[in-house]
Amino acid sequence: MTKVMKKNLVVGGANGIGLSIAIEMTKRDDCEKVYIVDKVRLADEYRHEKIESYEFDLTLSDYSFFDRFADIDTLMVTAGFGRLALFHDVDEQYIISSFLVNTLPVLRLVKRFYEKLEGADDFYCGVMVSIAGFVSSPFFSVYGATKAALKIFIESVNVELEKSGASNRILNVSPGSVAGTCFNGGKNDLSQTQQLASDIINHMLRKDDLYIPEYQEIFKTVLERYHHNFRTEGLRSYDYKLQRLTNYNK
Repeated sequence: MTKVMKKNLVVGGANGIGLSIAIEMTKRDDCEKVYIVDKVRLADEYRHEKIESYEFDLTLSDYSFFDRFADIDTLMVTAGFGRLALFHDVDEQYIISSFLVNTLPVLRLVKRFYEKLEGADDFYCGVMVSIAGFVSSPFFSVYGATKAALKIFIESVNVELEKSGASNRILNVSPGSVAGTCFNGGKNDLSQTQQLASDIINHMLRKDDLYIPEYQEIFKTVLERYHHNFRTEGLRSYDYKLQRLTNYNK
C-alpha cells in the first residue's frame, strides 16, 4: 500500500534539521501542505507554495493553537536547544527553560495527536532526540537529561502502542553533532542536512522506532564503550567536549 504524507506538521521547522525535513516533504508528489510551527519567523528564502508558517511559543500553557492541524498525516517535532556548559555554570532558569522547550512540548503534542497514533490509519510521528540521551554527557548534563527523558517516554509509549494492536510508532531520531544547523551557535546549511532529512522521512514511513545516524560508523562503538564502563566513557566524553570548547573559543 502506498505511504501517504499529504498534510505534515513540523514543530521547530524554521531552522536546522526541521527546516530540511519540511523542504524534503514539499518535494513529495503526495504532499499537499507542510505546516511549520516555530518560535521564530521562517526566512523568506525558504517560502514555498506548499509551506504555511506559524509562530508559536511552545512554553505557553494553552496548546489549543494546534487544534487547527487536526487532519495532519505526519507530526515531526524538532524544536530544542542546548549549549556546552558545565552544570556549575548554568543557572536555574536555563534548567527550567530546557525542559519547557526540549521535553514537555513533545509529551503534550503526542498527547494531542495520540488518537491518530492509536488509530487504524497510517500516522507518521518522529521526535528529534539526541545521542546525548543515551550516554553520560558532561558539559551537556541538562540537555542530556531533557533528551534521556524523551528516550524513555518514546520507548514506553511505543510498547503501549504495540500492546494495543496499533501499527503506528514514534520514531526516536538520535544524531550526534550535526553540521549545517543553528544548534550551539551554528548556521543553517541545507546542503549538509538534506540527506539526513530524507533518511528521517524514510524511517518514519517504515514506522521504525529508532534511528541513530552514523550508528555503524561512530555510535555503535561509543554505546558499546558506554555500556562496558560508563565512567570511563564519561571521562572520555568530558575531554572531547573540553577540547571542542577550547577550539571554539580560540
